[in-house]
Amino acid sequence: MIVDDFLTSLAALPASPARESYLSFIRAGGSDALERDGGPEHVTASCFVFSPDLERVLLCFHRKGQFWVQFGGHIEPQDSSIADAALREAREESGIAELALRSDAILDLDRHELHGGFACAAHWDVGFVAIAAADVNFAASDESEDVRWFATNALPKNVPSSFPARIAAVVNSIAGRASN
Repeated sequence: MIVDDFLTSLAALPASPARESYLSFIRAGGSDALERDGGPEHVTASCFVFSPDLERVLLCFHRKGQFWVQFGGHIEPQDSSIADAALREAREESGIAELALRSDAILDLDRHELHGGFACAAHWDVGFVAIAAADVNFAASDESEDVRWFATNALPKNVPSSFPARIAAVVNSIAGRASN
């Protein structure tokens, strides 16, 4: 069951306040916590797409939110895991059909409240990573106004406030795993 696999993946992460909050949220909500209609707060899956040298990140300009962000969205019934949902969303929103996750390892946890055009109150986002060639063909989806590469150390101004720190942490995590 997807919720059980997700709890196992979360429990395997290093101890942190974010991990503990996610574990509590999932244990309390069960499989409903993974459903778009399971309540005003629920889990979403996302994917950071980096160039092979980790110097650039491919972002989409979110139509509803009006900000630049990684690819992602709600878990759908056909998704076999949170990682599978993240990959599906990244493929749909980037137009890169051959995109593959670097691994099934969770590299980012970010609960964020939503405002404006969103029906949900908050997303408990779970982030994964994919690598794409810098010259890959990509295209915006119906949910995005634009898709572009940005230097990881020179992100656009209209990103969520915590986004630069999240990008840096994900890059550092990947670089740390590569050197081990």
